[in-house]
Amino acid sequence: MNAYIERMLGIVRQSGEIALSLIHRSEPTFKKDHSIFTRADKEISELVRQNLQDFLKLPGHILIDEEDEYRAQYLDEARLAQAQYLWASDPIDGTRVYANGMPHFGISLGLLKDLRPWLGVVYFPYLRELFYCDGENSYFLLDPFTPEETKVQIHPVDQDISHQSIFLLADSFIRRFFWKSKECHILIPACAVADLCWPTIGRACGALFKSYLWDFAGSWPMVKAAGLDIRFLKTGELIDAIHSELFDQDRTPWKLKEYCIVSSGRNFPVLQASIQERSVHPQ
Repeated sequence: MNAYIERMLGIVRQSGEIALSLIHRSEPTFKKDHSIFTRADKEISELVRQNLQDFLKLPGHILIDEEDEYRAQYLDEARLAQAQYLWASDPIDGTRVYANGMPHFGISLGLLKDLRPWLGVVYFPYLRELFYCDGENSYFLLDPFTPEETKVQIHPVDQDISHQSIFLLADSFIRRFFWKSKECHILIPACAVADLCWPTIGRACGALFKSYLWDFAGSWPMVKAAGLDIRFLKTGELIDAIHSELFDQDRTPWKLKEYCIVSSGRNFPVLQASIQERSVHPQ
């Protein structure tokens, strides 16, 4: 196991302890965009930056953290071209879920190499579940960081769509789209890392999302290990690396401009055809 993934696992373990200790006294407040910010977001963000300082001092390393107010400066093609290692941290993903004391929030830390997914760790401390990729293989763990830990390798999955199937949706879906399938059912977890990780172990046939880089960077290597792709909803174009034009550079820097589907290549056209955009929708 390389030094990067060992550090990442140590960081999310400590982050999980912080999140669990504060979940019932999270002291939520609102940012300018009305998203929620908690004590855990602040403390975990500081923990991540402190624990990565030695790497961030090296040439070619940058950190994109959800809670860093200066993160937009890196959304520049010239600066990205110099970033051999791009860290992306989401201290609490599913913050609204967390602030309401629900269990399926996650902690995500990803490391892109040459702007492509490489290493990733996503930890669901309340559920006692962990997903990670060490650069060669990806794993799903139950009871991580305990003597009862069990680990299984993530292998390619291509779930047949049936009346048992679940497709996971971004919480903005109902404002923009209709769901047309009478066979596949839908669920909105309101947690991007759940949307992305759960299909890798067969809990869903895929997901629709339009997230920030830090929401999907940690999950992306496991998505690839499961034989799933990230494709634009409208065009079906495959995303296999990041570049500045993928993201909104004005109002919401580092957020994808377009909705994407995570699924197997076989299921993509079926899921794409099940999503109909509303003719009129709120902006």
